[in-house]
Amino acid sequence: MKSISKAISRYLTTTSVIMKNPIVTVKQGQMKGTVDALYNGGSYLSFKGIPYATPPIGALRFKAPQPPKAWSGIHDASQHGPICPQVDMQTLELQAGDENCLFLNVYTPSLESKLPVMVYFHGGGFLSGSGNSDMYGPRFLLQNNVILVTVNYRLGMLGFLCLDTSEYPGNAGMKDQVAALRWVHQNIANFGGDPNNVTLFGESAGAASVAYHLVSPMSNGLFHKVICQSGVCTVEWARDKGGRERAFRIGKLLGKHTQSEAELMEHLNSIPAVDIAAMSLKSSTKDERYRGLPLHFVPVVEKKIQGNKAFLDEDPYDILKSGRVKNIPAIIGYNSSEGLFMTIRNLKRREFYNKYPSFLVPRDMAEKVSTEKMHEMGNKIKKFYFGDEIQEDDVENFCNLLSDLHFTVPAQRFANLLSQTNPVYMYRFNCDTELNFIKTLLNVAEYKGACHADDLFYIFDSNLNKDLYLENKELKHIVDMIAKLWTDFAKTGNPTPEDSLWPPYTESQYLSIDSTLSVQRQADARRIQFWTDLARDVPKSRL
Repeated sequence: MKSISKAISRYLTTTSVIMKNPIVTVKQGQMKGTVDALYNGGSYLSFKGIPYATPPIGALRFKAPQPPKAWSGIHDASQHGPICPQVDMQTLELQAGDENCLFLNVYTPSLESKLPVMVYFHGGGFLSGSGNSDMYGPRFLLQNNVILVTVNYRLGMLGFLCLDTSEYPGNAGMKDQVAALRWVHQNIANFGGDPNNVTLFGESAGAASVAYHLVSPMSNGLFHKVICQSGVCTVEWARDKGGRERAFRIGKLLGKHTQSEAELMEHLNSIPAVDIAAMSLKSSTKDERYRGLPLHFVPVVEKKIQGNKAFLDEDPYDILKSGRVKNIPAIIGYNSSEGLFMTIRNLKRREFYNKYPSFLVPRDMAEKVSTEKMHEMGNKIKKFYFGDEIQEDDVENFCNLLSDLHFTVPAQRFANLLSQTNPVYMYRFNCDTELNFIKTLLNVAEYKGACHADDLFYIFDSNLNKDLYLENKELKHIVDMIAKLWTDFAKTGNPTPEDSLWPPYTESQYLSIDSTLSVQRQADARRIQFWTDLARDVPKSRL
């Protein structure tokens, strides 16, 4: 009896130490995390700044990530790793960060379970952002007994330079994401996670990333469900063309006028990372400055090179259309007023668009028609959204145009294609409360609907929304409702398994997410139909 008593005492003492300073062993070594409180009175374990690849520095700059190296001793996982060098998409301010930025964070309610895993890829136009908890806190989701993993990946030119060569084929940032998924597959069981129940989700560029993983052979076997919030891989802002020419243009701007790949890369590798990041917005042509979003270093369809393992070497639209896509459940959706985040900036150009409405034609269409046809299409777009003239106070109309161009129509088209092979759940997010912080920060809170990225404050906790969640019962109910949809989907592949409220996407059914939930049909039908009609004469248009 005495030996049993001693064993129990030793177990309790060990458990207490682990819970104060939780230690987990992964393939690379041991790490020590922290214990934090949930809002419902429970607790969770936090492991931050975990390296999932070898630092992409020196000769590894611009190249595919290499496996992480082992470490000795106990790695301190109490703090986030550095963010990647980047330009803030809204303020255009440069953030130096650090090239050694390939870190992920794991938040788990328990080390002893086999919980569903949710891996989040952040947005920011492939130009900015990180997986850090100042924006993406885990508490709302973890209260539903899942594990959350958030990821940094290389951004801008550092993550997406492309020369169409075997050494620099492009998509290094997407391959970073694959490396993170491989790390999760190999190690998440040690954090209480189920490697055979992994859901990818993301917003904006993160959502486009998730959609890319659906069609990439490199991601096979690494996840089992997806959620795409305000972004898909077939939208023009998530696909680069002419990357090789753009790289040489940047080289010239940085003082190296050459047509030699070796000379260009030697020069680019000699430039500080922060100066490389600063160039990501400085390679626009005139057409790119006025047509579409100013995002240029983004994923590419890689040139087919014998012996090269590509992230993607075929047009995702062709893959979707032919049904050659991972057959797994998907949630696809968008916010009701996505375009508000860029409406005011674009309205300042209204005189230009009044004079040259052909620049309202999206690039995917403009490059496939004659100049005469493009002018005709531009006038049709202007007439449909604005009448004879774009007025100074045309905020709602311009918001609708920008929403449709960049989010609404591409999401609907993507859902239509994907639902031919996969279980798809479509939503339209229309919550409009004090939690819509993006509208407030951009001084457009007076306009109705949910702006681009407003939905994030209903899914992740931060210092911005913490007090509102704790003090406002109505807002807490909405947040808990949405968190349950997302986590039930991660657990079962069905976002409403108890009552089947949210049906799969057939006959254009979708879930309207507001202060309450309701199933509706034909979201934004009149505007969708306009673009469907406009696209009929454009070969292979994604709109």
